[in-house]
Amino acid sequence: MRLSNMADYAVVVMSAASRHCGSARVSATDLASETGLALPTTQKLVSILTKAGLLRSARGTGGGIQLARPAAAITLADIIEAVEGPIALTSCVDTGSHNCAMEGNCRVQPHWALVNGAVRGALAEINLAGLVR
Repeated sequence: MRLSNMADYAVVVMSAASRHCGSARVSATDLASETGLALPTTQKLVSILTKAGLLRSARGTGGGIQLARPAAAITLADIIEAVEGPIALTSCVDTGSHNCAMEGNCRVQPHWALVNGAVRGALAEINLAGLVR
């Protein structure tokens, strides 16, 4: 299993944003500068993470970006799912997905939900506060 670059970068952006918790809002330009990510990539991630309810964004004077909830209440699973969608290790774990040639004859398929749940559970155990410590 490998995360996309965007999911990896989302974790980097959220980590940088969490370091500003309790202080003034930070701009996407500042986050791009702090992380070394290109500004367009950072802006795209800020938009995605805001839509997912992980960041809060305000325009104008005094505007900027901040975490939408405490870092301890944001998990690695939350961040990855904001970018990638639901965590699904195989297509048969995806609800409504029926694109496997083995469907109907696979003896492993009933067990993938357990494996998927374990992976998602492990990611959900790691919160942003712990990640940045």
